[in-house]
Amino acid sequence: MPDAASSFQRIPPDELAWLGTGPIPARAYHDPAYFELERQAVFLKSWIHVAHVCELPEPGCFVRRDLEFAKASLLIARGKDGVLRAFHNVCTHRGTQLVEEASGRQSKFTCPYHMWTYGADGALLSAPDFEAFHLDKPACALPRVALQECGGMLFVNFDPDAPPLRIWLGAYAERLEQMPAARATTFSQYSYEIDANWKLTYDNFQENYHLRFIHPRSGGAGIGGDNPFGYPASLGFDGPHRTQRIWSNPAPDLKPFQRAAAMRGLPAVAEQGLLDLPFGRDYLAFFPNLFVIGTPTQPFSHTVYPISADRSRGVVRLYWVGEDGNASTRFAREYALAQLRDIHCEDIAMIERGQKGLASGALDHIHFQSMEALCRHLFNEVDSRVQAHARALGERP
Repeated sequence: MPDAASSFQRIPPDELAWLGTGPIPARAYHDPAYFELERQAVFLKSWIHVAHVCELPEPGCFVRRDLEFAKASLLIARGKDGVLRAFHNVCTHRGTQLVEEASGRQSKFTCPYHMWTYGADGALLSAPDFEAFHLDKPACALPRVALQECGGMLFVNFDPDAPPLRIWLGAYAERLEQMPAARATTFSQYSYEIDANWKLTYDNFQENYHLRFIHPRSGGAGIGGDNPFGYPASLGFDGPHRTQRIWSNPAPDLKPFQRAAAMRGLPAVAEQGLLDLPFGRDYLAFFPNLFVIGTPTQPFSHTVYPISADRSRGVVRLYWVGEDGNASTRFAREYALAQLRDIHCEDIAMIERGQKGLASGALDHIHFQSMEALCRHLFNEVDSRVQAHARALGERP
């Protein structure tokens, strides 16, 4: 890839022509029938990011994750043997959810309904009057869900025939392992819910065409000079995944407090060895719904979870090594999170306006220009799976 800080050169459209140039069917962004097909064909068959290893540092630690697309609540726990496992958060007696807490640490999980008790490895330990059921305890263990880790990030997959995570991530697995998240010991997080399709939401964060119009104040550092739209310095594709290298403005329009935040954060970043990361300006988009970026002062992930055809939830995390060592580090980290929220808040209303327009049915198609190639690539990957699944079911895609 070329140096992102060099004079900007627009990517020739013919290099992206293989993605296609035609219009995109609008129904894919609002039709409940299409959403149901992609729920089955994409989300129930893909590796989905759900947590980070630093959330579960010791045996007994657990987190609960509710995933609407799977109609499931998951319990992710570290057992006494140190192994991380994911289970459906359901008692095998009559389906009662075991855990309501978002996270915690305990060696056992007890159903509040009839006191069936399970270990952190999912095994049934005890149940009142269990002999009356004429069952074996091993047959009553919590149902497992595939869980694997790469670069400190935990992924689940509901497909029993899914390939291993590293195979799924392809060439990007090694890059993920070199991101700051791979060594993180803590993180800052915020989440949001939005009245918009997950793809419409996700697309907003993988195209820069809108930066100068929606973010003239907060995003000024990413546009200017011979790149007024802040287009990426380069694009890359690997199977269903994609990447863009963020263009670095050699003369960014930073406010004094922005410069102060960056400078105060640099010593801590240097101590953590994050100044010379090989992919520090690369925005990695992992199919279907995860972004990761490794910039030294703002290393974050952004996962967009589908809730329904017209509603989604985003979870944004900034990753850090060690707790706040001093006031300057605390200031820099708090500012990094505040800046991300500030930028994203400017996006939310516009994304929802787009959803309202599409849901009206006024448009049969939408359009992507050549520098919105990542959006087109995502649609192509989703639609190919939806079409194949529909054919297998004998349904209209």
